[in-house]
Amino acid sequence: VQLQASGGGLVQAGGSLRLSCAASERTLNGVVMGWFRQVPGKEREFVAAIRWSGGTTSYADSVKGRFTISRDNAKSTVWLQMNSLKPEDTAVYYCAAGRGVILSNQRNRYAYSYWGQGTLVTVSS
Repeated sequence: VQLQASGGGLVQAGGSLRLSCAASERTLNGVVMGWFRQVPGKEREFVAAIRWSGGTTSYADSVKGRFTISRDNAKSTVWLQMNSLKPEDTAVYYCAAGRGVILSNQRNRYAYSYWGQGTLVTVSS
């Protein structure tokens, strides 16, 4: 699976951005799509995930209520709508895909085999 992420940019605190991640495969049943983010010197951290079959979502506590992950079956695309952005949301955001990722492991970046190239989100105060 090849992933193409886009949508990053510079936004003021309180603003919104929408990231997209387009997958090369048309059939994504059994795949979990995730968003992670990383700042220099820190570990890549989980942001959100969605199970392609059924659409079950999960979020990191730090973004719950502000970010929404969704999918478009026809376009094989996952979206991350980010609202009420804070300076601490500044990071490079990566989309990822994994097959057979169990529910209890979907926050673990090592459970994902496929990664997009990353898109930079900068939130100014």
